[in-house]
Amino acid sequence: MIEGIFVEGLIYGIMALGVFFTFRILDFPDLTVDGSFPLGAVIMAVALENGWGILPGIWLAFTGGTIAGMVTATIHNKLKVPHLLAGILTMTMLYSVNLRILSNRANLPLLNVENVMDFIARKTGGIIPESWAFLIFFILVVFLIKYTLDLFFHTDMGLVFGALGNNTQMVINQGISPETMKLIGVGIANGLVALSGAFAAQYLGFADVNLGQGIVISGLASVMLGEFLLKSNRISMLTLRVILGAVLYKAIMYFGRFYGYYIHMTPNDLKLISGLLVIASLFFANYKKIKEKAD
Repeated sequence: MIEGIFVEGLIYGIMALGVFFTFRILDFPDLTVDGSFPLGAVIMAVALENGWGILPGIWLAFTGGTIAGMVTATIHNKLKVPHLLAGILTMTMLYSVNLRILSNRANLPLLNVENVMDFIARKTGGIIPESWAFLIFFILVVFLIKYTLDLFFHTDMGLVFGALGNNTQMVINQGISPETMKLIGVGIANGLVALSGAFAAQYLGFADVNLGQGIVISGLASVMLGEFLLKSNRISMLTLRVILGAVLYKAIMYFGRFYGYYIHMTPNDLKLISGLLVIASLFFANYKKIKEKAD
């Protein structure tokens, strides 16, 4: 049980890192996430079904998500469409794209193909329980991604991304195009989201065009919950708390499903819980700001 919570939390932590990139670093509210997450899942599923292999499937999923993010940024940059509307447009179009990728099927099971979970189970060969093998694998994968992001945010380009979210005019004064930076940043963020979707499909054993429904709220909840766990301005701590927030979010969802029947809750109420978590996080964050100003 505990291992499952951590595995799911780590998988969705990759998605939360993408949401953190757009919402917190770029200050670019992006709803493309609801489309790029299932995009990664369906690309991965089709790649496995056609025998292309696990690594090519993961790379294609990341690339597909990156392109989706770049489409959103292009709509925003060139047509001067607000962030949210640009994301909604891309998300809506991706629903049809995802159906096309699945050959007009709503879902695709991964029962007769080897995915990364089967590969891990086969390689460990019963040395350790499968659930713990999955946990160790995703700890390594997620922290490799985290370490790469930490290094990236310390490069010149990464520092520009941080400045872009805080002061666009300063970036322009330095002779850097904010449009180009948004194109790259939103692309990378959605690449991470699609990568999370690719792993989620393999963990769940199927890909579905509706996998991304409300996923942006899950990402926001993870980011905000993480902000209550650790207080720091260091990028390594910021990315760490996003991952921890995703694990905590999945734990809350799990206990909501497991013990919710005591208060007559059903799985249909989980979206309500997600929304309430975001609202509660916003309330406490605003309350803390008001209190700090008063002091």
